[in-house]
Amino acid sequence: MTNTPCACTRARRAARSLTNLYDSALKPVGLQITQFSLLRTIDRMAPVNVSTLADAMLLDRSTLGRNLTVLERRGMLVLTGGTDQRDRSVTLAPSARRLLQKALPRWEQAQRSVSKLLGKRGVADLFDLLEKVEALR
Repeated sequence: MTNTPCACTRARRAARSLTNLYDSALKPVGLQITQFSLLRTIDRMAPVNVSTLADAMLLDRSTLGRNLTVLERRGMLVLTGGTDQRDRSVTLAPSARRLLQKALPRWEQAQRSVSKLLGKRGVADLFDLLEKVEALR
C-alpha cells in the first residue's frame, strides 16, 4: 500500500476498509452498512422529514433520496405527506424493524472487531478525530 500525504485519499481508503468489514458482517441479512446506518438513524429520529434526515447524515438530499427509494422498494420504509421528497416524512416499516433486530448482532460483531484492532483508547481517539473532520463541512 502506498502512503500518501493526502488526508482525503487516506481517509477514503480507511473508510473503504471499514465499509468492507461492516458490509461483510451484514451481508447474511441482506444489508449494506449504508442501509443499516440509514435505517438506524430513521428509527432514532422517526418520524423525520427528508431534509432533516439528510442534515443529520451529512448527505445531500438527492443522494439520500436515491437511498430511500431503494429501501422503499424493498418495503422497508413508509413515506407520508408532503408534495415532494423533501417534505415527506419517513418512518420504518415493521419489516425494517425485524431486519434491524437480525442485523444488530452482526453490526455489534463488526464493532468488536474494530475495538479489538484499535483498543478502547484508539476508538476514542478515532471518534475525536472524525468529529473534527466532520466539522470541516
